[in-house]
Amino acid sequence: MASSFDTTDKSSWYFGALTRQEATDILLAERESGVFLIRDSATCIGDYVLCVKEDSKVSHYIINKTQQSDEVRYRIGDQLFVDLPSLLAFYKLHYLDTAPLIRPAAKKQEKVIAKFDFDGKDNDDLPFRKGDILTVISKDEEQWWTAVNSMGMRGSIPVPYIQKIEDGQQLPEVPRPGSGGPVSLAAPHNSEAAMKKYQTHQRKLPARARVKQVRVPNAYDQTALKLEIGDIIVVTKTNINGQWEGELNGKTGHFPFTHVEFLDEES
Repeated sequence: MASSFDTTDKSSWYFGALTRQEATDILLAERESGVFLIRDSATCIGDYVLCVKEDSKVSHYIINKTQQSDEVRYRIGDQLFVDLPSLLAFYKLHYLDTAPLIRPAAKKQEKVIAKFDFDGKDNDDLPFRKGDILTVISKDEEQWWTAVNSMGMRGSIPVPYIQKIEDGQQLPEVPRPGSGGPVSLAAPHNSEAAMKKYQTHQRKLPARARVKQVRVPNAYDQTALKLEIGDIIVVTKTNINGQWEGELNGKTGHFPFTHVEFLDEES
């Protein structure tokens, strides 16, 4: 029977930052050979890995993302493709080792609970209220995931605003705004302190902040700032995705808000 999965449906086959063992466990739970997933490479940042169940084993094929004449190409073995869907379409018809690709692995539904209200700023955003339960569809970026709510509405959600619900975990009791009572979400700060970190629009910018955590940015990210504890950074913009912008040592770039704290000073 010919494979009929949609190679352009990235949300069905891209599993993000899985470990090799996590990918292996997922595929070993599948019955058929040819079931697959694509994950990020943990050893080569920017590359991918095609993980396929082949008989009783799971094979992991590195996909190198290369630049050729200002165009991105994806290499697997001696084959070169213009994009990942083209690569998958090829291996629907050709064997990797013992089987062609037949379908993506079944994705386990991941539930999250909202820690704060999110009104959304763009048309693609999914607004929600504190305490809402959302189902994660895909983890597109470090700070932005795609999710669906109980009404079936789908959109982007900011990761700093949500908390993962573990298997068998009793749902945390999160009071609605104005209801009073303590927040039972596991967090290092109470809700009021945490909200102040996110609702920074009242802070006049630019404002100075002190770096409290070292950060060595990805070598592929030319716009990220390198942070050393004690550095004083001038924050010029606070974004809802948790990536702020600022100036440090003559360079302008972005950095995670969790790595700095504003200096208490009059502007």
